[in-house]
Amino acid sequence: MLMRRLAFVLVSMLAAGGFGAAPAAAHGAGPTGPTAGPCAYTPTPDEPAARPVSLPRDPRRTPSRGTVAVLLRTNLGPIPLVLDRAQAPCTVQSFVHLARQRFYDRTICHRLTTYPTLLVLQCGDPTGTGEGGPGYRYADELPTGLPPAPTDPTGERKVYARGVLAMANAGPDTNGSQFFLVYGNSALRPNYTIFGSVAPRGLTTLDRVAAAGVTPTPEDPAPLDGPPALRTEIKKATVKY
Repeated sequence: MLMRRLAFVLVSMLAAGGFGAAPAAAHGAGPTGPTAGPCAYTPTPDEPAARPVSLPRDPRRTPSRGTVAVLLRTNLGPIPLVLDRAQAPCTVQSFVHLARQRFYDRTICHRLTTYPTLLVLQCGDPTGTGEGGPGYRYADELPTGLPPAPTDPTGERKVYARGVLAMANAGPDTNGSQFFLVYGNSALRPNYTIFGSVAPRGLTTLDRVAAAGVTPTPEDPAPLDGPPALRTEIKKATVKY
């Protein structure tokens, strides 16, 4: 379903309404046991960390109330995020851990999608290829109660609204480090964990990226999916609380 040169096969995306993170290439082996807490962060020795990073702490009582503020300082402007522990406690715990470990610092947002029904910017891979991750995975914390997408008469796709912050994945329970920022209402199957939102100031930055479009290629001078034409680099991710 997935290709390594981008996060998702274009044809599959159009057919399935998907948005994902490609699995990394296999390299060596390592520990395979999950952490002992409710989040069960599980090492992926066949998909090693793109940067050295430990497993997150996994306390028996994972914080599930309140919000966490994270600021993505980019070369194009700030993208403030508000993480919601009640929506996705294990995802917030992992994201905060990676930010504190500087996993997201000096990384590019490698994929912009500009279809009328899929308007997202994907980030979180230090390799910039769509293959990289943190060397572990964990289970989905899927949203419920999302409104049906008006563009899908089957009712299978739901609205991931402008401003949503969600995890990319390579299938069920394969969350890692890659995430996407929704800059326009998008129609997706509810297979992607929503764990927060983008503050208004961040949407201004996203609109600037989206307005520049996708990097053209000789084969496709006006692509709708691929690397942003306006290079977008997360210089530093800071947990603000």
